[in-house]
Amino acid sequence: MTHADIDIDYILALTHQAGEAIMEVYKKDFTVEYKDDRSPLTAADKLSNKIIIDGLLKKYPGSNIISEENKQIPYEERKDWSSFWLIDPIDGTKEFIKKNGEFTVNIALVENGVPTLGFVYAPALGLMYYGIKDKGSFKETKNGPEKLKPCEPYMECTTIRVVGSRSHMSEETMNFVKDLELKGKSIEFISSGSSLKLCMVADGVADVYPRFGPTMEWDTGAAHAVALYAGKQVINAHTGQPLVYNKENLLNPSFIVG
Repeated sequence: MTHADIDIDYILALTHQAGEAIMEVYKKDFTVEYKDDRSPLTAADKLSNKIIIDGLLKKYPGSNIISEENKQIPYEERKDWSSFWLIDPIDGTKEFIKKNGEFTVNIALVENGVPTLGFVYAPALGLMYYGIKDKGSFKETKNGPEKLKPCEPYMECTTIRVVGSRSHMSEETMNFVKDLELKGKSIEFISSGSSLKLCMVADGVADVYPRFGPTMEWDTGAAHAVALYAGKQVINAHTGQPLVYNKENLLNPSFIVG
């Protein structure tokens, strides 16, 4: 299965469906469980996960799927996958619990380690981004899809808008900002939650997103595609090489989007 085989409208509708189900939970009081790694889990995570996986398997039977909420698939079983779906049913569960709206539904198709399709939906904000290899990245608006236009590399900006996490701010991130200042750059700092940060760089709302805290592949896959096909790079902060997916350890290295 390749990105050319995928019905984009079907996946957009599925992403919307998951988002609408999440919002039904969001509007009410809900309980929070905690997984073994102490990360939070709500009924909305489980509901979104079920809607997405059921929808993908209905349309594309036999698909390979990695999701945050599913049992981890051994590397020996998945290492030879040429393509698979990578899902985070809610990225930003902490933001969901705080009810600040900055959480997203994330669906990506990964081929040979590279996200070739990515759908990122923030239902509380009414924001949908999606990226398609060979076609570009788009933001859904009231007037239909609007193609994201590539903007200048962040080091060419006099004032650099750095987007960072509401829930995670590391010393390395602060050092990254100080290094930019030493190079004569003025810094404007923007806070946001979830995978929206990568989409903000893709959309030209921010210039760079340095991430030195831990993330997993499902946290970034969909938004990586949005950034990539909007003309941005998502690179390993230490090697300068592009982020790759379906590693033996699904933990991402530190990375920079810009």
